Order: sequence, then structure tokens, then C-alpha cells
Amino acid sequence: MLLSTRPNLQACDDFYEALIATHQGLETAQSHALNARLVLLLANHIGHQGTLLHALELARTSAGFAPAVAELAERGAVMPVAPVHAAA
Repeated sequence: MLLSTRPNLQACDDFYEALIATHQGLETAQSHALNARLVLLLANHIGHQGTLLHALELARTSAGFAPAVAELAERGAVMPVAPVHAAA
């Protein structure tokens, strides 16, 4: 399955407004936790490992960060770390 990067949202402005509203009133750590939960929910919905890894790589490289996630994983440099907002 290939990751579609062409515009696909029917009401992108409405979604963006809803996304921003979802974060209103949250502290930074709460906002990060919300984003993490959203990413995991959407990743579960997609369900295809190759597509998800491709999305991670595109997100990282399009933001100007390098090396890409796939390159780091190949070198064994990706270390699972519990987020600071994770419950103990």
C-alpha cells in the first residue's frame, strides 16, 4: 500500500479548525500526549507497516530533519523511549 500524499480531505479547513480546537486549553505536555494518541489511533486505522514507516520517513524529511527514520532504523539507532507524559 502506498501512502497518498495528494490532497484528500474534503473539508481541510474545517478539520484544521477542529484540530486546533481540540488542543485549546491544554498545557504543552497534554497537547503532545493528545498528538501521540491521535497518531496511534490513525496508525491503527491504517494498519499497514510499510505505509506507516513511509509516513514517518516523509514527515521527518519534509520537516528538514535527517537522516530519515528508515536510515536510523537500519543502523539500529532508533531507541524506544517512553514519552514524558506516559503514565508510570
